[in-house]
Amino acid sequence: VQLQASGGGLVQPGGSLRLSCAASGGTFSNLGCGWFRQAPGKEREFVARITWSGSIAYADSVKGRFTISRDRAQNTVYLQMNSLKPDDTAVYYCGAPRRALNSGSYSRSELYDYWGQGTLVTVSS
Repeated sequence: VQLQASGGGLVQPGGSLRLSCAASGGTFSNLGCGWFRQAPGKEREFVARITWSGSIAYADSVKGRFTISRDRAQNTVYLQMNSLKPDDTAVYYCGAPRRALNSGSYSRSELYDYWGQGTLVTVSS
């Protein structure tokens, strides 16, 4: 499975971006997908996930501002990010497991087998 993440960029505080994660060689409908981010000097942290069944969850820090969604036909998962803050600045990664996980495990990056290359989001005025 290969994942291609895109959509990052520079945005002012309060702005919006939409990240995309396109998969080839596998389907998110069978595996699920998670978004994680890593800021400079910090560990990779969970942002949002959508399971193989479509169950969705978010980190508390982005709840109400970010929305994860899936386009089955395009085999792509999106992360719509609104009301962006400087603390959201990070490299964002999408990932997928080799096999579908139980819903509570999608927040654990060590259980992921496939990763996109990362896309940089910078929130600054």
